[in-house]
Amino acid sequence: MAALALLATQTSQAQTDTPMQPTEKTESAVFAGGCFWCLEAAMEKKPGVIEAVSGYTGGHDPAPTYAAVSTGKTGHTEAVRVVYDPAKISYEDLVRIFFKNIDPTDPGGQFADRGSQYRTAIYYADENQKRIAENVRDAMAASGRFKKPLDVPILPVAPFYPAEEEHQDYYAKHAVSYGNYHRYSGRGPYLDSLWGPDATDATGATATPVAPTAPDTPAPKTAAPSVGYVRPDDAELEKRLSPLAFEVTRKAGTEPAFGNPYWNEKRPGIYVDVVSGEPLFSSADKFDSGTGWPSFTRPIATGAVAARSDASHGMARTEVRSSLADSHLGHVFDDGPRPSGQRYCINSAALRFIPLKEMEKEGYGALIPQVQGGGK
Repeated sequence: MAALALLATQTSQAQTDTPMQPTEKTESAVFAGGCFWCLEAAMEKKPGVIEAVSGYTGGHDPAPTYAAVSTGKTGHTEAVRVVYDPAKISYEDLVRIFFKNIDPTDPGGQFADRGSQYRTAIYYADENQKRIAENVRDAMAASGRFKKPLDVPILPVAPFYPAEEEHQDYYAKHAVSYGNYHRYSGRGPYLDSLWGPDATDATGATATPVAPTAPDTPAPKTAAPSVGYVRPDDAELEKRLSPLAFEVTRKAGTEPAFGNPYWNEKRPGIYVDVVSGEPLFSSADKFDSGTGWPSFTRPIATGAVAARSDASHGMARTEVRSSLADSHLGHVFDDGPRPSGQRYCINSAALRFIPLKEMEKEGYGALIPQVQGGGK
């Protein structure tokens, strides 16, 4: 898809020299907590933190790249190396911030990002860091806040490789895309639900950063229905879907620009996942982006879609998937129209359009208020 994206430098390999090395007056700490954009944002602005660097550690590849690590085959995790002044912030403080920005009960990844490259870990530099990390982990486990056992390995520090420049300070360079990712990946709502007002202590801001919204712009409804929409297995989907729809939704393919049915669709209605039927977007939020693909300023409901980092095709982008069926839909960018500034660039092949006049009959009557008056 046409994209406002950062070109990843595939030929340049990460080096083990970080921009800021610890000195006699500073120390360093390394944490893996899923997407490094989020962990870097949580750490970097804390008083006493001199620098937080996104990178890779714990694997066997001596020259990892984002594209390679994203496959899960290098053994590396996405991680953040924090250089800090221990006179202003303690290692224990950093460990607590770390725990308050992850799901420590999930060993299979973090939120929408799945796989070993997104596993959590604390990499200790010495026995003192190890002891402190274990004490904080045990205190968190005993707090009664978590419904499942904690599963955060505490491991010896390994070589750390800074990520490519486009991944450094991503939260600041691409605030809208980052806000979308933080929210729709599930991280923001999870942190809010777990920590409440204490979430601001973890991040220095709200745990769910979002794009600025004009006062007269209604927010999305709170949540898309979470039951009743299922994904058949791939064998069934290959029979049911067109070859293009299967390629797009299950293999993250892309359809031709302009040569798709919904890019110029102007009737009022809703767009649902072609795989599961879960509602995704409303015509009230559709606009002509000039790209040749259906474009929307927001999902039909908070939680309707999930976002995850995407390094395919040599670009660093934010992929959009349906929350329940996990269908690939397209990507979200921060070059959309005001007031949201968002552009959800979606494949028609991943969608089924239901006109307003047919919504009641098809079981989507409750969403009619989301559509009425919204035909563009």
